[in-house]
Amino acid sequence: MDPKSNHQSTESQRSVGRPLDATDYAILELLQEDSNRTDADIARRVELSASGLKKRLRKLEDRGVIQRQVTLLDRNAVNLGLLCFVQVFLSHHQADAVRHFSKVISELPEVLECHFLTGEHDYLLKIVARDYRHLEHILADELAAIPGVDRLLTSIVLNEIKRTTALPLESRPRTAAAEEGHERP
Repeated sequence: MDPKSNHQSTESQRSVGRPLDATDYAILELLQEDSNRTDADIARRVELSASGLKKRLRKLEDRGVIQRQVTLLDRNAVNLGLLCFVQVFLSHHQADAVRHFSKVISELPEVLECHFLTGEHDYLLKIVARDYRHLEHILADELAAIPGVDRLLTSIVLNEIKRTTALPLESRPRTAAAEEGHERP
C-alpha cells in the first residue's frame, strides 16, 4: 500500500461533477477575501437572488468545494510567534511506520500542516511554537521520539513575505461580460 497514492482525499473526490461556472468562481473569490460577507452582499455582487445564492452555496458545500469556514488568527497575538518548517526523513517506509507517523503528527496541535512528499525528504511540516524551548520540546520529545524518524532538518522563518489561504482562481470560466471588458466586481 503506497500511502502517497492512498492519500486521495474524500473532498477532492466529492468535488467532481458539474464544472464550476463564472458565478461559482465569483462567489468563491468573494468568500476567500472575507467569509464574513453577508449573503445579501454576495448575492448583490454576483447578481443572484438570496435564495439562488443559498442554493449555490449549499451545492458548493455538498460537493466539497467549500470545505469549511474558519477565523484566521495572528499567531503572535496568541503567543505562537515562532514559525518553522521541518523536513522529516524516515529510516524505513513500512506501511505501519508511515501510518503511525501520520497518526502522531495529526494529534500534535503545533503542527499546522504536514505534507508527504517525493524527493529527498519524506515529510514537510509547518510548525508553530511559543519560543525556542517550546520548539526544542516539539523536535526532541515529540518528533524525534516517533519510531522510524531518522533525521529532522529545521528551518526557522525569519520573515513571512507572503501568507494567504486564498487559492488563485485564474482558471475560472470567462463570462460574456468579461469578454466584452465589462466584468462585474
